Amino acid sequence: MTVNVTDAQNVHEGNTMTNIVVFGGTGYAGSAITHEALSRGLTVTAVARDTSKLEPAEGLTLAQGDAFDADFVSEVTKGADVVVVSLHAVQADGSELKDKFQHFVDAAAAAGARLGIVGGAGSMRVSEDGPRLFDTDGFPDAFKGEAKSHAQILDALRVSDTQVDWFYVSPAAAFGSYNPGERRGTYRASDEVLLADAAGNSDISGADYAIAFVDEIVTPAHHQTRFGVAY
Repeated sequence: MTVNVTDAQNVHEGNTMTNIVVFGGTGYAGSAITHEALSRGLTVTAVARDTSKLEPAEGLTLAQGDAFDADFVSEVTKGADVVVVSLHAVQADGSELKDKFQHFVDAAAAAGARLGIVGGAGSMRVSEDGPRLFDTDGFPDAFKGEAKSHAQILDALRVSDTQVDWFYVSPAAAFGSYNPGERRGTYRASDEVLLADAAGNSDISGADYAIAFVDEIVTPAHHQTRFGVAY
């Protein structure tokens, strides 16, 4: 499926619903999601340990704090319609998001909010019956810890009995601040298979990933499942 952003924006005109809380709001994906949501007139609370990287904007609230602190997470998500988690699976100090992820599930449940997760590409399959990307020979060892830890969050959500309406968005393989790309206003979506173009490149810019993510926030189409986006 290919989505053109002009069509998406027309569908979303007049939306007044959404208050989004973005954990990791100053990061690569989190800041892109924040800016895209604000551009559509949504209200965003961007959460980070240091919020000085974000400029004040209409509709934006900055919340400085520790995303691994359950009490802080509970407090900052009160009144949220959507809780977005855009955090590294393995933190600089070695702590892992999966060990604290229940905080976000509980907070979303208490708020009656959806839960959106910025996922990884490593757990996507290279073909319909093929292995996960991180199990292929060419996957860099340096990224395996992060990729497999993030996959454990997805796997745990899938077997969970939570009633929270979660969605997990995996980007293309070459996604990150090292490959920012440009806003094209288009993307393709898949379920479990990694998307690539005719040349075999699996790419998406931060801006276009954010378009896909905010499209899902404004017009929910995936419920308690993962989908991937790429060009």
